[in-house]
Amino acid sequence: MIDYVFLLITGVIAYHGLTYRDEDGESDTGHLLFGCIALVFFLRVLLVDILKLV
Repeated sequence: MIDYVFLLITGVIAYHGLTYRDEDGESDTGHLLFGCIALVFFLRVLLVDILKLV
């Protein structure tokens, strides 16, 4: 159950970080960085802990 909650939280963080734009339409480096880190954790938990592919 905790894995699914972790997936939900990191998925929301990754989506927000990778799609965030400021008022000028530019991406912020900090948002992109933390979005990518959250995406890596999301994929790791999904593939290793839930789908047991590795």
